[in-house]
Amino acid sequence: MVNVDTVYQRVLALANKEQRGYITPLEFNLLANQAQMDIFEQYFYDLNQFALEEESGIEFSSTIDTLDEKIEIFQLSTVTDHQTVAAFPTDMYRLGEIGLLVNPLSVPSASLNAVLIEHVSQDKFLKVLNSPLATPSNNRPIYVRQGDFFVVWGDNKSILPDCIDCLFITYIRQPRKVEWGYNVVVGKALYNGTKSTNFELHSSEQTKLVIKILELAGIVINKPGLVSIAAQKEASKVQQEKA
Repeated sequence: MVNVDTVYQRVLALANKEQRGYITPLEFNLLANQAQMDIFEQYFYDLNQFALEEESGIEFSSTIDTLDEKIEIFQLSTVTDHQTVAAFPTDMYRLGEIGLLVNPLSVPSASLNAVLIEHVSQDKFLKVLNSPLATPSNNRPIYVRQGDFFVVWGDNKSILPDCIDCLFITYIRQPRKVEWGYNVVVGKALYNGTKSTNFELHSSEQTKLVIKILELAGIVINKPGLVSIAAQKEASKVQQEKA
């Protein structure tokens, strides 16, 4: 976790040092959320890229482990009912696995008492149902995605019966919205921690957040000098990481 006030004060200090103007709390909150999502989404591009390069013989184990650690903060599992159609979690960013609990009273932590449910795309669904070898069963169920919902199929080509807490879902959720909360005192915005929400990214991302917000401020709020400041800071950080 990264303290939102620490990032805001660093952003203001760098912007004011270069006489590039004041970034308001409203501007900061908009840019902070964009920066957090940009950094968060980059994890998955980097993870895929490093994994591909490692398969080619280039060693990236430590980097991949670090990315896994940063993503792990957002990994969750939940248990839900199955009532013909089940909904995905509203905060889901990427789906992991869906499983059917053999014993509905079991907890899904280790998935030892669960059968994983295979995803089947809409265009292959009818073909699977009519295939003697691929026909779903309660021992080999399938699910079909329908927007924000999914339908599970089991024995006899029919939807599994309703059940309580019988499905578990593992997924990666989105970071929660960042908010630099404040009270206005004598026309000045003063930080209020009780109204604030910190960044959920790994604590090592503090500098990257400052750089990203400065960069976005330069582009979005028409403070072009901030782009060059952010670029210099980013180049310096990359150089330190390579050293």
